[in-house]
Amino acid sequence: MTTAQRRSASPFRLTRALALAAVLGLGASLTACGGQQGADTPGTSPSAAGSAVATPEATAEPVPSSPPATTPPVAAPTAAPPSATGSAPAAPAPLCTAAALTGSLGDGEGAAGQVYLKLVLTNTSTAACILDGYPGVSMIMAGTTTPIGEPAVRDAQAPSNGPITLTPGSAAGARLHYTQAGNYQNCQHVQAQSILVYPPSATDSLEIPHPLSACSNAGINLLTIGAFQP
Repeated sequence: MTTAQRRSASPFRLTRALALAAVLGLGASLTACGGQQGADTPGTSPSAAGSAVATPEATAEPVPSSPPATTPPVAAPTAAPPSATGSAPAAPAPLCTAAALTGSLGDGEGAAGQVYLKLVLTNTSTAACILDGYPGVSMIMAGTTTPIGEPAVRDAQAPSNGPITLTPGSAAGARLHYTQAGNYQNCQHVQAQSILVYPPSATDSLEIPHPLSACSNAGINLLTIGAFQP
């Protein structure tokens, strides 16, 4: 090859080299761009990718279950008391009042100025009643309730033996001890006409006609009464 030919060939070679370099540079640029796009997103923009990231679902806090309702213990049924069979027991009889009774004084016994009489009370009502204890006894003028002298004192030697139920027509008695008024020199003598009797615990009285000599002055006890006996 001549020198002229070499000179004409040199610019051609340079042009080819530059074109090859440009092609190579363009290919590298395209390759770099393609790799960068693939690295960024597989088809989505970075902002879209950020928004597409799934947020973890909020985990629901377990709601504590309420404790099981407790049922209060049921009391065992109480057995009902056995029903009464037949008629109810009869109510106790009331205490005797003077309105349900009549009285009498039995024949007396005694000596040396002492007389023992038996005071008898009879149930003249239509219902039973109870005598229990000592009666109240005084000497009076007929038709009055004012005692003459001292009332009878209770005889501790003749106590009550318990309640006495008087059915209609039945009777109970108490011992009445009378000391004659003549045994007391300072006695202010009054002729009593009756004996006034208050049944035990009663507030009404009955009169038994029976004349006795009484002492109207205080401090002289002519009467002593025992409790009722059947």
